[in-house]
Amino acid sequence: MTEDRLSQVFSALADPTRRDIVARLAARDATVNELAEPYDVSVQAVSKHIRVLEDAGLVSRTRDAQRRPCHLEAEVFDLMTKWIERYRREAEERFQRLDVVLEQLKNEETGTQEKGQAS
Repeated sequence: MTEDRLSQVFSALADPTRRDIVARLAARDATVNELAEPYDVSVQAVSKHIRVLEDAGLVSRTRDAQRRPCHLEAEVFDLMTKWIERYRREAEERFQRLDVVLEQLKNEETGTQEKGQAS
């Protein structure tokens, strides 16, 4: 996944309505009309949200007779997870190195205090 594509995905998910649509599609496929039901906006507005999700590769539409259900493309989340996990591991490694340094400082301080008490 290129940086531009990743930016597009995160940008699409920045909107709370689109995140809600993704959450609902995680449970089951739905048509635009079904997705629009709980919102106080037009079907056309929800359709625009779906288009943003489609452009980012998060959602696809299929044809099932007269229905055109929207489907969540879960593999995009696998790619996002790999990207996030890489930086989470790097942050964890930094914290582990910091823990080692703090432990060394603590041991040095404890050793200095013990020497002072022995004098």
